[in-house]
Amino acid sequence: MNAEFFFAIEQLEKEKGIPKEYMLDKITQALVTAYRQLGDSTADNVDVQIDEAKKAIRMYVKKEVVEEVECPSCQISLEDAQKVSPQYQMGDIVQTEFKTDSFVRRAAQTARQVIIQGIREAERGIIYDEFTSKEHEVLTGVVTRIDPRTGNASLKIGSGTETTEAMLSASEQVRGETLAEGMRLKVYVIEVRKSTRGAQVLLSRTHPGLVKRLFELEVPELYDGTVELKSIAREAGSRTKIAVASTDDAVDPIGACVGPRGSRVSNVVQELSGEKIDIIKYSDVPAAYVGSALSPADVISVDVSPEGKSCRVVVPDDQLSLAIGKEGQNARLAAKLTGYKIDIKPVSSMQEQPEPALSLQTEEQIEEQVEEQIEEAE
Repeated sequence: MNAEFFFAIEQLEKEKGIPKEYMLDKITQALVTAYRQLGDSTADNVDVQIDEAKKAIRMYVKKEVVEEVECPSCQISLEDAQKVSPQYQMGDIVQTEFKTDSFVRRAAQTARQVIIQGIREAERGIIYDEFTSKEHEVLTGVVTRIDPRTGNASLKIGSGTETTEAMLSASEQVRGETLAEGMRLKVYVIEVRKSTRGAQVLLSRTHPGLVKRLFELEVPELYDGTVELKSIAREAGSRTKIAVASTDDAVDPIGACVGPRGSRVSNVVQELSGEKIDIIKYSDVPAAYVGSALSPADVISVDVSPEGKSCRVVVPDDQLSLAIGKEGQNARLAAKLTGYKIDIKPVSSMQEQPEPALSLQTEEQIEEQVEEQIEEAE
């Protein structure tokens, strides 16, 4: 029986990753708890010895030799002690083996529950550690249940050898996206919490991080750092704008994200159920950056306020509605992307032409203009 017991512990370590030392500690705890069920309220005098080499578990009870026994569970009379061995004297400690098969049914059940609880706690700890490292990453989940009352969906997600149930709340689902049991979809791990029921994994389909991670999966240049995703603004289910830049002049950041014949961005759009994605080139020049962010609208000029992060954008009359977007979406996303408050005006409403120095210029053009002004001053 002991050999089979040790074999079971080894299997738990191989299949579930529960350390053998942890389980042996829980077994010791279970035996002491079971002994306490027999009437010994302290069980401090119990010693459990585990011999892995001989695959044996033995339990000993220690009792002090006294003249008058007041505590039968921890004391023994000199007469009874000398029956065990004539060498025992007053004050000695008598150690006798306690046969675990003498446990009553209730004590045996207690030991079993302690061991089972130990296994569950170990599994929860392993799952928590496994998924904590997956925070802010994308995982593939399978919808197992949808609550008809709240709309919350339960997903079975896996990472390596571990799987667990996670929740995709209705507020983190894309509006208009219909989920069904058995459906596979990619989800963004917002947070992993430790609860009494184990690891609680919170998922999202609306988080901007989902779009970022999906592009990293599709675009090798993003993964290796050749292309950087500088900013992202998203209204889930409708439209997303991302700003990208390249650390290598030979690499076009927009072309890298779009991919051959648009294959890379197409895969991301397909995963997001047709959500529109605008990819723009990031610029350190605010005027150029804001103008690009209002894509697909054409921009005549951008007048950046010297105080605060705000600007006035002038567009052709026929581009006004495109720049603003349906219900203001395009302008709203551009503002989120750049961090600037944007005031869009049609060219016909302007009484005078904006200063050309604040129009859409490249960084090189601005530097040349500054150098020319310095030369003239000299």
